[in-house]
Amino acid sequence: MASKKKVEKSVIIYKGKEYELVFNLNVMEQIQEEYGSVQEWGELVEAETEPKAKDIKYGFMCMLNEGIDIYNEEHAGEEPRPLFTERQVGRVLTEIGLFEAARTLNKTVVASTKSDEKN
Repeated sequence: MASKKKVEKSVIIYKGKEYELVFNLNVMEQIQEEYGSVQEWGELVEAETEPKAKDIKYGFMCMLNEGIDIYNEEHAGEEPRPLFTERQVGRVLTEIGLFEAARTLNKTVVASTKSDEKN
């Protein structure tokens, strides 16, 4: 029997509101379209030298906007939350800190891609 994989989420707080970061198939597709593969993007984000802010911003934006999209679907009767632009995500990252953002981003990706099957 196949088990249902739970989508892992991380939460950030920005301007007093909680936002979930979601790494799922939709986000993977966006990253693949932009970078060729999730692995290539991951190597850029986890670079031992200084990672490019653009790479972190893009992945963070995809994950943040997926979380907002899910939130809006789950709260259909409420006023929808607007999606973030890359420039707005840059401001979010500046406020929460690039190191903390990269750590949260990596934690979410790793947790979401772990196999739930026992070896």
